[in-house]
Amino acid sequence: MVGGGPAGLMAAEQLSAAGVSVHLFDAMPSVGRKFLLAGKGGMNLSHSEGAEAFAGRYGARRAAIAPLLQDFGAGELRDWAKGLGIETFVGSSGRVFPADMKAAPLLRAWLQRLRHPVAGGPGVQFHMRHRCTGWNEAGALRFDAPQGPVAVQARATVLALGGGSWSRLGSDGAWQSWLAARGVPLAPLKPSNCGFDVAGREGEGWTAHFRERFAGQPFKSVAIRRRDAQGQAWQRKGEFVATATGVEGSLVYACSAALRDAIESGGSAGFELDLLPDRSPEQVLAELRHPRGARSLSSHLKSRLGLDGIKMAILHELLPKEALAQPEALAAAIKGLPVRLRAPRPIDEAISSAGGVPFEALDEQLMLKALPGVFCAGEMLDWEAPTGGYLLTACFASGVRAGRGVLQRLR
Repeated sequence: MVGGGPAGLMAAEQLSAAGVSVHLFDAMPSVGRKFLLAGKGGMNLSHSEGAEAFAGRYGARRAAIAPLLQDFGAGELRDWAKGLGIETFVGSSGRVFPADMKAAPLLRAWLQRLRHPVAGGPGVQFHMRHRCTGWNEAGALRFDAPQGPVAVQARATVLALGGGSWSRLGSDGAWQSWLAARGVPLAPLKPSNCGFDVAGREGEGWTAHFRERFAGQPFKSVAIRRRDAQGQAWQRKGEFVATATGVEGSLVYACSAALRDAIESGGSAGFELDLLPDRSPEQVLAELRHPRGARSLSSHLKSRLGLDGIKMAILHELLPKEALAQPEALAAAIKGLPVRLRAPRPIDEAISSAGGVPFEALDEQLMLKALPGVFCAGEMLDWEAPTGGYLLTACFASGVRAGRGVLQRLR
């Protein structure tokens, strides 16, 4: 087992529970580092929506991910956590969380069970600070370890090495070179659930004034809408954050894959920002036409529409002065302000990544066709999903499938 994230640990559990001797290697000093960081603001394990809608969150990879979820989906994940003594609950948004909202107690209980299985057996043996560098000429896995180079011969191997985001936590994508050298086809790694740099009114990002005053502040109770290349409309309400270079946050992440692909194919992309999604265009225009007397435009917008702060600032940032002076143009902008994006943020800043080992290079048990006996799981596979528990659930499910695949091969 190479990789100590959720997918690797789950694969290890399938094997250990069956009495198989498991050695888990990881480059970091401890396992589950990205898992712990992801749970820092509340451990979102999964989502409670129906199976059809859940599977639909995986977009073009729905057909590949759906069978994994049938074996180990949100319900099985909650039962598994309960077996570790961790109760879960469904939040108001439908997301599933541990009762205490924390990742650390779950990980501690899990590692305890892996090291000391209830049914007895050898338990999983952990080898930390062992960085995998591929295979040697004899077919043994090579590791750079504190005591020097190590070679390990295994009957079967599960690779769960993560994607390309958050390299400081171990998922640096270095495995691509040595898998490619063994004839494994790979899709380029790309940022997913990521922020973007804006083009700004002059094409050079936010002005210094906006950046200094509003970077880090949220846009709350807004909506984003856009159309894809086929003309399909997409809209969602929520919130996101202005950064020093652009935008990021849950509402942006929800359409980040489409925005990234549009930039890749066309050089730029964008969305319309509805600053007042709970008001109709007619209501907004009526308020703007209301006489404002001696009041400034800012005072008028605040008193009539509740627009101030960063919402008012982005109108000044992206609209020409003449549009601000015209009620019809200003109303249209409030209900659909064009925000242009010029590039996704670097992959190492992204929450997750797309690309990696395509499912076409694997059999149904997630074993590499080019390397019999070598299985892949987790984020190193070529799939992506929005935040909301979908990423973790698929990582767990792929670990279950790979672990069971190893068992089937060994038997």
